[in-house]
Amino acid sequence: MTEQRSKPTGYVVAGVPHAAAIKLAVIDIKPGEVVCTVPFDPRFVGNPETGVVHGGIVTALLDNACGIAVSSRTRQFGQIATLDLRIDYMKPANAGADIYAFAECYKVTRNIAFVRGIAYHDDRSDPIATCAAAFMLGTKSDKGVNLPPKEGG
Repeated sequence: MTEQRSKPTGYVVAGVPHAAAIKLAVIDIKPGEVVCTVPFDPRFVGNPETGVVHGGIVTALLDNACGIAVSSRTRQFGQIATLDLRIDYMKPANAGADIYAFAECYKVTRNIAFVRGIAYHDDRSDPIATCAAAFMLGTKSDKGVNLPPKEGG
């Protein structure tokens, strides 16, 4: 499906330093599903001759999107950890283009959540990469310990 978008209007993920550094933003979220984006930045280019974005940016986008999908379903914010992340790269990210990711947490057990995701430019059916991931649940005893402090508090 082709998605028409102007510049992202979501919020930047500030509670995860690496996500904040790459300006990863949440565009749409509902329980168990999320759409995120990373805007193109010349610092992220892995091949200066082609302008193609380094695969590590795609990996960071997918890993964070999957984690957000898990948290949006389980409500265990700051209490999850990536156990396994398999990424299949299908094509390079276009030079100069923002990258989007859709992630869906499709199964939750007592200790593990399972997620699948897609990185793409405009069309989810033409992926840059896909992923399958598993996340450990309940990694912190203090709920929300990894969340940034609330304003004024």
